[in-house]
Amino acid sequence: CFLQQDKYECHFFNGTERVRFLHRGIYNQEENVRFDSDVGEFRAVTELGRPDAEYWNSQKDILEQARAAVDTYCRHNYGAVESFTVQRR
Repeated sequence: CFLQQDKYECHFFNGTERVRFLHRGIYNQEENVRFDSDVGEFRAVTELGRPDAEYWNSQKDILEQARAAVDTYCRHNYGAVESFTVQRR
């Protein structure tokens, strides 16, 4: 039995003035690959993640979609979570 997870995170600084998007690939509770919008490409966190990072970075459409997620995923959904997250600070 194994568990594969993908976690998507949006980190907002000063509203939507600065936004950071993270996509974490996790296998059996260990993060093995990550996309960080501040870096702009997928990076292997462990050797297990290296083939995925290399492949995804070689695919122009996958890389463009990940880079665009700051706007298409994070900023797009900011209004839906703003009142909840601001209240929790």
